[in-house]
Amino acid sequence: MPSAVQRLSSDVRRRLILFASVGVVAGAIIAAHGSARPAQAAPAPADDLTVVELFTSQGCSSCPPANANLATLSQRPGVLTLSFNVTYWDDLGWPDTFAKPAFTGRQRDYQQGLGTDNVWTPQVVVDGRSHVVGQRLSQIEDLIARHRPASTLQIEFRDNGVGLAGGSAPARPADVWLVRYEPRPIAVPVERGENGGRTLPHASVVRDLVRLGAWSGGEARGFALPAPSRPGLLTAVLVQAPDGGPILKAAKDPA
Repeated sequence: MPSAVQRLSSDVRRRLILFASVGVVAGAIIAAHGSARPAQAAPAPADDLTVVELFTSQGCSSCPPANANLATLSQRPGVLTLSFNVTYWDDLGWPDTFAKPAFTGRQRDYQQGLGTDNVWTPQVVVDGRSHVVGQRLSQIEDLIARHRPASTLQIEFRDNGVGLAGGSAPARPADVWLVRYEPRPIAVPVERGENGGRTLPHASVVRDLVRLGAWSGGEARGFALPAPSRPGLLTAVLVQAPDGGPILKAAKDPA
């Protein structure tokens, strides 16, 4: 008659054999159906862009980390980064060399569209739909990850103009914006103010912001592009709901 130790050893062996069998079956299932990792969403179409806008100022001591985050994101495929330098820091010791009232006006529109109490820097707005403090790269990346193509609208650059086709008609006529921006980072020596004595790099600096007209749906061919304010700028077009609303479509000029 087997001893208690022998019976225990036999029971352990049976359990090991059972566990091994389960492991083989599980391995076979995984091999047949692919990795056990969670499925990931399919990548966005190649012509679909996530728009990341930074509202910043050379006179803002909290802005340099946000500028660096935008420079990092500017290298990412499928992301259109735009740096809008605002004017309301200019009377605090250093007038921003890139700032324009139109850029401050754009942020004011987002104050209405996003329902914020005021304007501030550094603020990042993603797709005109959500915003976060520009210093928090992980939070910006979370907003980028939530991007989904919002429209089947197509933007086509032709000679000195741009045409629109496809897509559903918006509830209200959408604004068509021309944006021209610097292709490379620019280092700016700041002599006074909160960043006095520092040299600050800025990426994707916007130089021109022009409203080309409105789009109410269907095909539109008649948007002429004015000449850039300086040579060498990159060009993008944004189709956006009015009053700081969501961006329906964005495209870069491939030329």
